[in-house]
Amino acid sequence: MGARLRGDDDGDFSENSEINVTPFIDVMLVLLIIFMIAAPLSTVDIPVELPVAVADAPERPGDPVFVTITEDLSLSVGENATTADRLYIDIGIATLQNRDTRIYIRADKSVPYGEFMRVMNILRADGFLKVGLVGLDENVEEAGAASAPQTEASQ
Repeated sequence: MGARLRGDDDGDFSENSEINVTPFIDVMLVLLIIFMIAAPLSTVDIPVELPVAVADAPERPGDPVFVTITEDLSLSVGENATTADRLYIDIGIATLQNRDTRIYIRADKSVPYGEFMRVMNILRADGFLKVGLVGLDENVEEAGAASAPQTEASQ
């Protein structure tokens, strides 16, 4: 910590109006070190099973367009079977090329995440950005019912 005294020609000392920034810099360096140590500790890689959504389902349009991915990774648009290569054609037919149509994806829980994302990427590349995800209602899942009403979670 430093101080500067300057005198006038008559021998009296005048006020020093300059701010000493040394303590400020010291505090900033200490905070920088604290944040450099604490930041890596705040990210945690712990595998978790995500809970079932409990939000009320939004209202479905009168004639929704469903893309279904079955356990054997076969695809269908509505009731019509399709392939990944023809998916964008069949979606275009089902939606009459209206890119604002919401599309609902139903996938078996054993479907790998990569396959699910491949279908999402096909839809996104074709311009369909309004995609809803279909899942079971929490109360029905606990009861173990096979023919359960479905709810959607929008993206």
